Order: sequence, then structure tokens, then C-alpha cells
Amino acid sequence: MNFALYRELLAVRPIRWLLLVGMIARIPHSAAGVLLTLHIVLTLGQGYAAAGAAAAVMTIGIALGAPWRGRRVDTVGLRTALIPSVVSETVIWSIVPHVSYQWLLPLVFVGGLLTLPIFSVVRQSLGVLAEGEQRRTAFALDAITTEMVFMIGPAAGAVVATSGFTTAGLTVVGVATSLAGLLLMWFNPPTRSPAQTLECVEDEQRAAEAAVLSTAPGHVQGAAADLAPAGAAASAGQDGLHGRPGGGLSWFTTPVAALFAVAAGAGMVLSGTDVGIVAALEIGGHQSEIGIVFVFWCAASVVGGLVYGAMHRPVPPVILLLGMAALTLPMAFAHDTWTLAFISVLPGLLCAPVLSAASEKVADLVSEERRGEAMGWYGSALTAGVALGSPLAGVFIDVMGPSGGFVSVGAAGVVLCLVGLALQQRRRKTAACTTGSIAP
Repeated sequence: MNFALYRELLAVRPIRWLLLVGMIARIPHSAAGVLLTLHIVLTLGQGYAAAGAAAAVMTIGIALGAPWRGRRVDTVGLRTALIPSVVSETVIWSIVPHVSYQWLLPLVFVGGLLTLPIFSVVRQSLGVLAEGEQRRTAFALDAITTEMVFMIGPAAGAVVATSGFTTAGLTVVGVATSLAGLLLMWFNPPTRSPAQTLECVEDEQRAAEAAVLSTAPGHVQGAAADLAPAGAAASAGQDGLHGRPGGGLSWFTTPVAALFAVAAGAGMVLSGTDVGIVAALEIGGHQSEIGIVFVFWCAASVVGGLVYGAMHRPVPPVILLLGMAALTLPMAFAHDTWTLAFISVLPGLLCAPVLSAASEKVADLVSEERRGEAMGWYGSALTAGVALGSPLAGVFIDVMGPSGGFVSVGAAGVVLCLVGLALQQRRRKTAACTTGSIAP
């Protein structure tokens, strides 16, 4: 391990500012989950299954919107792509706390669809600013700052909600998120390297010239074709092969799909654990102590992220997820706040490493021209897992009590990883057999 990597990385001013701005921008929405859950349970008088369903609807909206938002960043630039989010966050989250549960569901769906894409933007920009082995440290730092956010946001949200101010709290979340979007637009971190940006400008110029020529008389078009560089057509053909705009989903390979499955599994385990912690303490009459467990859980993730970011060799994301899911199961046996807090340290240690390892691999496997879209789909996979984990845990909590939330998502995560490892092993055997059969 080499912890000096962090000092070297933070010495780069754009990376330092990106992590700081990203951390500030994430705080409002980190409180939204707890606020929305307790607003539905305490203010609207619904059960945890209903709260989980609302969280699922919101995260489905995020999952559907993330690829589109990522592609918009790729094509029109960060500032233009963020305008819908900056406007919608304040409008929607100012209305949500004043409506019934039936109206709340479509509103949170639209809110999710247009949510500020801060997570994917930060990851995409880090993929540009950091290269090679620095990426592991950079994505680990991103995961660490995210965990620090989740020490602050949910704890603050729980205090506000249990004090009876869920309506004001949700409104503040919307306004603060819009302000965070304006801060991100002002900072405008790079989402493409200078060389790729120049290529995009040249592509646009060629497209404009082609559009003009297409309206010209036939003899003019022929003359232009004769004067065009010999390699122009070949270059255009190579664009599609290398995943440049217009190349479809050529970047979506089997390894990338496996990373998306890991992201979905991580989201499922994390969201189910989140709901389980809130339910265990609220049902036990210790709502004010929710922040204690979140601090232990997230602090452990910070430590795990620091260690992982200093490592010279990566660990497969599926192995890290398997460990996190398995270590979530013992949380079902905790019967008081402090026991739950100490046991949460075990899965917490692997939380940041799972997310940073998967992000790093996506950045390595997908070319820069399509990385915004890929990170959007990665975010969709993560939020799809969140959409599954919240209601899954909520149903088991309503049936079995708080322990059911931890058991359901922990066991599901273990099964997902074991299936993934079995398929991976089978694929390797098939590839080995194929190679052997064609060998001379």
C-alpha cells in the first residue's frame, strides 16, 4: 500500500476542487431518503412497505433518466445538460410534502427522472482528470467523500424528521440541490480531455460542411469529393468502430454488463440496509439515535476506501460485493443501537471499495467518447438495485420485523454474487475449450 498516492492526487487542483464541489452538491439528496421515508411513515401514516415503494418509484425515475442525462453531457456539455435539474429540483420537492401519498408517487418519479446527475458527472470527470493507477485512488477518494456525505445527510434528515419538520426538510432539500447544481455549473469540471474536445469540434465542423454540400448542385458535390482527404471516409468508418457518437452500444460488452450487475447488487444491499436501520430504531423508539448507526456505518466505509485506494492491486468488484452482502446478515441479530452500530462496521468496511472498484473498471473499459453515457447506465444499474432493495426490505420488515430487512437484502446479494461467479467460471471454461479446439 502507498498512502502517499492521496497526497499526490490532492495536489492536483482540479481534482481537489472537483471532490469538494461534488461533496457539497451531494449533501441535500443524501438526506432525502431518510426524510421521504419518515415523512411517509410518520406524517402520512403509511407503512414501511409504502415508504419503500415510493423510494423505488423515485429510483426507477433516476435509473431511466441517468443514461439520457449522461448522453446529454456528452453531446451538449455540462452546463446545458444541468438546466432541467436546476429548475425541477426546487419545483418538485417544494410540492411533494404537501400532497397525498397517491400524488406523491408520480411526483417523486419525475423528480428522479430529472434529478441532478452529480454522481455520474463526478465519476466521468475523474476519469478524465486521473489516468492509470491514479484512477483507483481517485475513485476511492470519491467513494470516501460520498461516505462522509452520508454521515452528515441522513443524520441531519433523521433529526429534522423526528422533530416533526418533514415538510420543511423536503423543501429545503429541493432548494439546496438546485443551488448545488448552480455551483456545479459555475465550476464546470471537464468531462472530456482537451484532445477529445478538439476532435468533437472537428467532427461538428465536418458535419456542418457535409450538410452544406448536400444542398449543393451535383457537380459541386463531385468536385468536393475529389478534393476531400483520402482518409476521410476511412476515418468516418473508424468512428463507429471505436464507440464515437453514432456507434450505438458497442461499448456494452459482457465485462461491462457484469459491472452493472455488481452496481445493482450494491445498490440493493445498501438501500435495504438503510431502510433496515431506520426501521429498527424507529420501531424500537430510538429515532433520535439513527445518526449514530449511520456514522459508524459510513466511517467504516471511509476507512475501507482509504485502504483500498492505497492498494497497488485491484480486487474484483464481485468479491467485494460478496463480502459486503454476507457481512450484512449479522445486523439482523442486533437489538439495541450500539450493537447495531458496531456490527454495521463489518459491511461498512467494504462499501466504498465496492463502488470505487466498479467505477474504476467502467472507466477503464469504456472509451472517453461514450463514458458519460456508460456512467449514466452505471448509475441506472445502481439505482435499479436501490429501487429493488428498498421495497424488498420494507416487505420483509412489515412481515418479520426489522431483522427481515437485513436478511432479505444480504441473502439476495450473496446469491447474486455466487451466480455471477459461477457464470464467470463457466465463461472462462468455454473460452478455454474454444481456444483449445482451434489450436493446431
